[in-house]
Amino acid sequence: MNCVDEVLSAARELAAEMNTLHFSPPVAFTYNPLNYAWNGHEAYIHRFATTPKQVLFLGMNPGPFGMAQTGVPFGEIPAVTLWMGITAAIGQPEKTHPKRPIQGFSCPRSEVSGRRLWGLFEQLYGTAESFFTQAYVANYCPLIWMNESGANIPPTQLPREQATRIDSACQRHLVHLIRALRPTCLIGVGAYALQQLQIAASAVPETSFTLGSILHPSPASPISNKCWPDKPREQILDLLRQAQLPLPPLA
Repeated sequence: MNCVDEVLSAARELAAEMNTLHFSPPVAFTYNPLNYAWNGHEAYIHRFATTPKQVLFLGMNPGPFGMAQTGVPFGEIPAVTLWMGITAAIGQPEKTHPKRPIQGFSCPRSEVSGRRLWGLFEQLYGTAESFFTQAYVANYCPLIWMNESGANIPPTQLPREQATRIDSACQRHLVHLIRALRPTCLIGVGAYALQQLQIAASAVPETSFTLGSILHPSPASPISNKCWPDKPREQILDLLRQAQLPLPPLA
């Protein structure tokens, strides 16, 4: 199989495995964008997973106004539509919290993490085509969880038994993604993502990886609010130098 077929196959397998999982309180709502927003995710893969990459950036799981709406990792809508050139028809989860509606590409809210991350890549690479020639962005887990009030529940707050089942499927997918895209530099967007990359890298012993992380762009992070985009920009450039990879054209 070529890169696109391998990445699509891995995503479909992950979506199917996530559909078999059931979650107990405090989880009241679970969205799987690989189901209802598959059109957006498939378009992202078809457009940008066509060739092997030197760098893989990994996030944690979808944000409510990003991938949850578009199916694209860190899927801030202007970045997806204007910079990447992707639009798609988006469906609905089986059960939707009234405070967290899925409006697809009509969602008026901004995904701040996505705005910051894709904005940084645009500053460094200029065009999406230039960025995706070297790199690819994925999320470790495709699910987003909410409690009864609609508040987000991060994977780190799930009960251990449930987290173990999620990790089993997500690690298989991540290893499949690494083997398909063949990056040599693995960059976690935040510490959690780096931990998952370190585990996955150990399952691909035939490849020597440069591993590291950048600040997570979440507005909930005081250091990101203070240091974005200068700090993560330098972190990316340092990791590319360590990996002896070409620096972005606008660096």
